[in-house]
Amino acid sequence: MNTSNKPAGTLYQGTSASRGIAFGRISFLHRLSSVPQRNPVQDVDAECARFEKARLHAISQLGSLYEVSIEKLGEQNAVLFQIHQMMLDDPDYVSSISNYIRKEKCNAEYAVHEIAKRFEKQFLAMDNDYMQGRAADIIDVSRRINEILMMHAGNIKAKSVTLGIDGPVILATDDLAPSETVQLDPETVSGIITSKGSTRSHTVIFARTMAIPAIVCLGNQLTPDLEGRNAIIDGATGVIIVDPDKETIQEYLERKRTDDAQQAHLEMYRGSQTVTRSGRKINLFANVSSLSDLDLVLASDAEGIGLFRSEFIYLQESDFPTEDHQFKIYKKLLEGMKGKKVIIRTLDIGADKTVDYFMLKHEDNPAMGLRAIRLCLYNKQVFKTQLRAMIRASVYGKLGIMVPMITTVDEVRECRRMIDDVKAALRSQGIAYSDDIEFGIMVETPAAAIISDELAPYVDFFSIGTNDLTQFTLAVDRQNAELTNYLNPYHHAVTRLIEMTVKNAHAAGVWVGVCGELASDEKFTAKLIQLGIDELSVIPSSILRLRARIASIG
Repeated sequence: MNTSNKPAGTLYQGTSASRGIAFGRISFLHRLSSVPQRNPVQDVDAECARFEKARLHAISQLGSLYEVSIEKLGEQNAVLFQIHQMMLDDPDYVSSISNYIRKEKCNAEYAVHEIAKRFEKQFLAMDNDYMQGRAADIIDVSRRINEILMMHAGNIKAKSVTLGIDGPVILATDDLAPSETVQLDPETVSGIITSKGSTRSHTVIFARTMAIPAIVCLGNQLTPDLEGRNAIIDGATGVIIVDPDKETIQEYLERKRTDDAQQAHLEMYRGSQTVTRSGRKINLFANVSSLSDLDLVLASDAEGIGLFRSEFIYLQESDFPTEDHQFKIYKKLLEGMKGKKVIIRTLDIGADKTVDYFMLKHEDNPAMGLRAIRLCLYNKQVFKTQLRAMIRASVYGKLGIMVPMITTVDEVRECRRMIDDVKAALRSQGIAYSDDIEFGIMVETPAAAIISDELAPYVDFFSIGTNDLTQFTLAVDRQNAELTNYLNPYHHAVTRLIEMTVKNAHAAGVWVGVCGELASDEKFTAKLIQLGIDELSVIPSSILRLRARIASIG
């Protein structure tokens, strides 16, 4: 057994994306299509027609890929390829390419490539992982169009990618497109490592679904000289060991056997309730950001969805999403959960999540600015549109509506009044909705925790957002990496605010959940249960592990 602090071999550190240990030789992905050259064209109309023909062909290909992916990834993940079809129909994207061809009098391949880079840069500049992950999608659909264009021009013989060596391999690349990921054979590709990427990308979601360990964001560590070298990747820690010795290989084989045994042990908890040794029931729910997460939720055996981040619907659009567009998403979400509770957080735009069409003014301290419920009550028509969509969808499942960033009783009263107004309007229009919609608020400010006794009579539940509660209580900007040591979620001030919130809630017959990072912190689980927490909402991959932890608590 290797007893040194570091395994023998060369270590590289990336970002954990998909758990698991994989062994294999590193093989760089070789795309048959290269970066297109800029060529002048005389007939721009003909060139635009070339682009249009390739675009329609790409949409057709994506339709076929959707059908193939349903069996491999499940319908909720396969729907990404329908979204890709919609991206290829997006007027901004299509017109940008056509206009570039006409203005620059250049070939379609070059225009597609340049516009794709422009959109990619815009997505990567956004201040949240989810939208940064969309950069891979725009590159994916654009690459598909260019492969079609180049095939038709005779510049390449076939679409697709190839590996330089036979499996099992650890696939290395700058970034892997979702359509490339779904076509991987897990028997050949044991793991994935990328120099770029995002932990929230569809590529990573697909890798998790296919049980392929993955590490992203290796940057310039991923160099061509690694081709063909033996390696081990630990998807849980983000560590890659290149050229491991026999002792290290044996160590990780044993670790993998242990991990596999632990996973098999966790499977014992699938389908069972989440209870402590003393028999106390804890509701164990999942946090999600999009419909594409739904298969992960179902596979995780979560008892419901404790936080659906509805703002990501807005972040994906170039204009305010319509009531019908939102309704269809909420409907699919509720139907997909088959009667299990789904708590949708109302729009939480602002702070680190912004979109141009809201035309928000610059703020020196946006975390404490016009955001979340403040923005909704400032722009009530946007809020009312969202509430109508949610309440209309309520007949398709068990809905909870949760409002973020509350600091006053008046805010809660106004939200309840608007919900009542929406219900009255729907009744007058003969539109059905459920009479069993829970209403709750997020406790993520010290103000809300301190007046939780005043807020409790107006709600059915509290959900404590420990990330913001910690930053506001300790006066520490959680976006500032230099202040990480000051951001202590175990601080007694934070714990006391949680305890106060639970005590006041239970006195009023209101249940309390936690949906921040502390919810999945196994070191703090016993403390949260001791404080009286009724529900925990965590990422899907933590469900079984946390259920086992709770079962060990007296």
